[in-house]
Amino acid sequence: MDFKDINGVVKIESRSFSLPWSTAMFNEELNNPIAFYIVAVIEQEIVGYAGMWLIIDEAHITNIAVDPKHRRRNIASTMVRLLIEKAREMNLKAMTLEVRTGNFEAIELYKRFGFKTEGLRKGYYREDGEDALIMWLLLES
Repeated sequence: MDFKDINGVVKIESRSFSLPWSTAMFNEELNNPIAFYIVAVIEQEIVGYAGMWLIIDEAHITNIAVDPKHRRRNIASTMVRLLIEKAREMNLKAMTLEVRTGNFEAIELYKRFGFKTEGLRKGYYREDGEDALIMWLLLES
């Protein structure tokens, strides 16, 4: 992801989340030395994005979203696979993320890649108080 991609990413963000990140927040992320972001593009249109923070020997997935009109086309799966590949290239030992307890599709996606539920953050999502599952994936060399 590059600064020129932010407008497209913010559109997807606003279509995907009730408390979307702002343009300024994505600008900050692209200036963050521990952040790594990718975009999915179809016919020159940004249709999805994903990001993670690289912290010591772990990766923390921060965001994954696909434009609603492009869902169910394996775009999210491809982005998760690419993030995992990047983490392995960097010899990281594990990946983690939080996901809404009610986001069953995302939970199943992460499980397909080997993520396991390791904990619960009560009231994690402040807009509605929904809990978050904490999921981890151990990366093998």
